Amino acid sequence: MLLHRSSWPEIEAFLTRSTSVVVPIGSNEQHGPTGLLGTDWMCPEIIATEAQKDADILIAPTFNIGMAQHHLAFPGTISLRPSTFIAAIGDWVRSLAGHGFTRIYFLNGHGGNVASIEAAFSEIYAEYSYTGRRAPFACKLKNWWDLPEVLGLANRQFPVGHGSHATPSEIAVTQWAYPDAIKTANYAPQIAPTGPIREALDFRARYADGRMGSDPALATPEKGGELVATAARGLIKDLAAFGAEIAP
Repeated sequence: MLLHRSSWPEIEAFLTRSTSVVVPIGSNEQHGPTGLLGTDWMCPEIIATEAQKDADILIAPTFNIGMAQHHLAFPGTISLRPSTFIAAIGDWVRSLAGHGFTRIYFLNGHGGNVASIEAAFSEIYAEYSYTGRRAPFACKLKNWWDLPEVLGLANRQFPVGHGSHATPSEIAVTQWAYPDAIKTANYAPQIAPTGPIREALDFRARYADGRMGSDPALATPEKGGELVATAARGLIKDLAAFGAEIAP
C-alpha cells in the first residue's frame, strides 16, 4: 500500500491493522558516468514498492534528498546540510507518530546518510528522555544492502569490482526498474580507485569520474531483478520482526 496513492480514510483503516510504516530514504547525487543521479533513493523505493505487492505493508513517500555534500562538485547533486537533514527527519517522524504509527522504519539507500539519520533518532528520543516520558513509537534504520541475504547475493554476483560507490549492485537495481535509462561508458581504469571521503573538491580530485572502487559495467538488469526480489523478501521479514517487538 502506497501512502501517497491512498486517501486519509484508507490510512485510518490501515492503522487498525498495523501501526508500522516504511520510509524509503536516500540521496540525489552523482553515481559515476553511467549511474542515475537518483540511484540512492530509487533503490529503496523500488524494493519497498516491490515488497508491498506481496504483503500488507504501508510505504510512505520517498525522502529523496539526503546528506551528500561530498558529491557537490558533480553537476546534478542536491544535498542537505546534516543539521537540515536531521531536522527534516524529525518532522517526518513526529508527523507519522502523531497519526498513531508506532514503528517507523527507514529503508536507506545512501551510506552518507547513516550518521545523520542516527543522530536524528537520538534528537527525537532525547525529547522524551529529558522530560521523563516514554516514547510511544520506535524508529529503525536499515540499509537495503543489509537486508537478509542481499549482501551475500551481491558478493556472489560481483566478486570483484563491487566497490563502495556507484556499485554494480545499485546500478543493476535501477537497470531492472528503468531499462530505458541504461547508460554505458568506457571506464578508465575499469575498477575505480578508493580512499577517504571529505569535502566536494577533494572528492572530485580523488575520484575523477565519481566512482569509488567499483566497475558498474558488471551490472545487468537480470542481476538487479535478483537483488530486488531478495531485498523485498528481506524487508517483509525485517519489518514483521520490528512490528512484533514487545516493549519491556
